[in-house]
This record gives sequence, structure tokens and C-alpha cells, in this order.
Amino acid sequence: MLLLFTVIGAPALFAQTAPTRGRKYVPPPDTAKITVVVTKETNGKPVENAAVIFHPMKDNKDEGNLELKTNEDGKAVIDVIPIGDTVRLQVIANGYQTFGDDYQITTDSKEIQVKLKRPARQYSIYEKHPDTQEGGADPAPAASKPPQQ
Repeated sequence: MLLLFTVIGAPALFAQTAPTRGRKYVPPPDTAKITVVVTKETNGKPVENAAVIFHPMKDNKDEGNLELKTNEDGKAVIDVIPIGDTVRLQVIANGYQTFGDDYQITTDSKEIQVKLKRPARQYSIYEKHPDTQEGGADPAPAASKPPQQ
């Protein structure tokens, strides 16, 4: 009987001390809660159903995108962007200029205010612009003809 106990007990003892195999568990990075509030520049009212597109950037490399729509309060909330990453934010809404900017995520929550502008007249390099000196040069003066004799 003692012999039987030793034979049966030995494999159980060996199984407990064997090294475990498999991948080492790496916890996911801490993420930030980002709230984007989209309003009209003219009156401050919320813009409903605007597309809010997040492009997480790691080492200046785009890692895909996530798109949300704003609710009736003009808000879009996301909580999967890792802290320490940079996010390229794009906001697109019918009847408004597209907005885009980069944001560094350094805390566990961030609120971003976006004020959408109405479309402006198309910029042309062939017209004069008072705030710049490039483009829109004065036309060359008409060549004067020498008097004929």
C-alpha cells in the first residue's frame, strides 16, 4: 500500500513544480476619456451629427481611425486612447469648414472645444490679399506706344 501511494503521489508533485508555458500577461495601457464639444462659431449652439474622427498617432505614425457622431448636445466621447499618445482630431459637418488639429494626451481626461466656421470664399493666389504680399501682383502697366511721325 505504501508503494502505491508513492507512485501515485510523485506525478502530482512533479506537475506542480513544472515551469508554466505561454505568454506573459501584459496589462493594457491606461486610457484617457476624451470629450469633444462641437459648436457653431456664430452663436455657440451645438452641432448635432457632426463626424468626429480620431487618428491615434504613435511615433508620428497613424494607427488607424475611430469615428463618432456628435449627439444633440454636440458632444462625442471616447475612452480608448492611451495616455501619452498624440491624437489627430478631425471634425466634419455639412455646411461648415472641416476642422483639424493634433492634441497630446497627457492626463486621464481631456475636453476639447471645437467651434466650426461657415465656409469662406475660396482663396486665390491671383487676387490681392491685404494681409500678405504674395500673389495677386498688380498687372504690368500697358506698354506705351511711341508717337509715330
